[in-house]
Amino acid sequence: MTTKATAPDDTFHVFDTTLRDGAQREGINLTVADKLTIARHLDDFGVGFIEGGWPGANPRDTEFFARAQQEIDFEHAQLVAFGATRRAGGRAADDPQVQALLDSGAPVITLVAKSHDRHVELALRTTLDENLEMVRDTVTHLREQGRRVFVDCEHFFDGYRADAEYAKAVVRTAHEAGADVVILCDTNGGMLPAQVQAVVATVLADTGARLGIHAQDDTGCAVANTLAAVDAGATHVQCTANGYGERVGNANLFPVVAALELKYGKTVLPEGALAEMTRISHAIAEVVNLTPSTHQPYVGVSAFAHKAGLHASAIKVDPDLYQHIDPERVGNTMRMLVSDMAGRASIELKGKELGIDLGDDRALVGRVVERVKERELKGYTYEAADASFELLLRAEVEGRPRRYFRVESWRAIVEDRPDGSHANEATVKLWAKGERIVATAEGNGPVNALDRALRVGLERIYPQLAKLELVDYKVRILEGRTGTESTTRVLVTTGDGSGDWSTVGVAENVIAASWQALEDAYTYGLLRAGVEPTD
Repeated sequence: MTTKATAPDDTFHVFDTTLRDGAQREGINLTVADKLTIARHLDDFGVGFIEGGWPGANPRDTEFFARAQQEIDFEHAQLVAFGATRRAGGRAADDPQVQALLDSGAPVITLVAKSHDRHVELALRTTLDENLEMVRDTVTHLREQGRRVFVDCEHFFDGYRADAEYAKAVVRTAHEAGADVVILCDTNGGMLPAQVQAVVATVLADTGARLGIHAQDDTGCAVANTLAAVDAGATHVQCTANGYGERVGNANLFPVVAALELKYGKTVLPEGALAEMTRISHAIAEVVNLTPSTHQPYVGVSAFAHKAGLHASAIKVDPDLYQHIDPERVGNTMRMLVSDMAGRASIELKGKELGIDLGDDRALVGRVVERVKERELKGYTYEAADASFELLLRAEVEGRPRRYFRVESWRAIVEDRPDGSHANEATVKLWAKGERIVATAEGNGPVNALDRALRVGLERIYPQLAKLELVDYKVRILEGRTGTESTTRVLVTTGDGSGDWSTVGVAENVIAASWQALEDAYTYGLLRAGVEPTD
């Protein structure tokens, strides 16, 4: 493991704890390979420190540090091992957990220390003085062994409220023993920005220590609390990618860094790294197997999405009128959503986004607006089905629907057998390139059977369809009539290995709605592949 630091200087720290604190989120279970992959992504982004876990206490984390030394050449980050101060009544030099931190090979060690008097007495079951000695002894020992030391003051803000002098004594002790940074932790996540700012300013003035902030998001204020601490003089921020963490999560790395760079004017990342932020966020979400949050600030696909016609009219004149930054600065893009709220400007901008020049044809734009509103009244939605909208738009521009095949009929059969098993079979009859095709297939459900039958029927004519894969399938019962008579909307997401697209179908029958969405999905897939229509 080597570190070739090209990140900004040491005057401000971006410290990531996704691999430890973030991994405590419900639903996240990282393998060692996952942790190594995420560490590479974070190093690519340019964070200064990556907390890898607790070696010695967790075999998986011990393995991670051993493999990281062999497999990762860090360009920007230093790897950090996390652990606790020595046990009460012992010596740091004799403590096996402290030794495991040294054995990890990490150049930086973060120690968690109790700073709330009740936690010292009830959790550690020791005296307040002994707790201070545990901090002093452990920091001193690690510094003597050539390690850089950060100290996390757990439950600091609650401890400060209970006994401010003792909480500050823990900070002062860590600082005097040689800790480079003392981090004030809002472990329960109950603080608000003004409170954080006031406490950090006071502790900074009273102790002279370099301070950091670690904020949980239980009040929804973790990012704001982190920035409030920076306003008060903190020069070290602890965050997790996408805000992953225990309970509702931690301060989200990406909006914190974006705010520091774009709002505060601080250089906290290597040159050009901010433009990789959206990619890094989504890549890490894929590794932890969680769907990226569409409405996450800066990096969500909806972060710069505009729906209202009034917004679109203004954006057509100047995008900055309804956007606080240029989305390209964080690697994102502006999107226009087409819905029954759409006006002419929305359609024109969406056409431009799709590469379709509508020119100054006001009649054409007017027809598209009316068609969208008419179909959304029936239950279609185009803000979530860009591919179906593009097909609708091209049909209006070209004067007819883009068609690669013509459906004669289709049917799906569900057979319920006495042994409790089910059989699903579909048959489609269609025409493609002048040839009548009849195809039958089975599936694990009627929609899957229809999808397979359509693929069987068309792949020989259009081999490009072999790449297509159904990525997601959603069904929603629309308002109106209730029960089995309700109108159903189906959204299908399809991919071809280089991108995904979504299509929509609406009908009183869920299978009929699914068929519409599948037809659009295959048609759009052929359009993406550059195939010329036959009809």
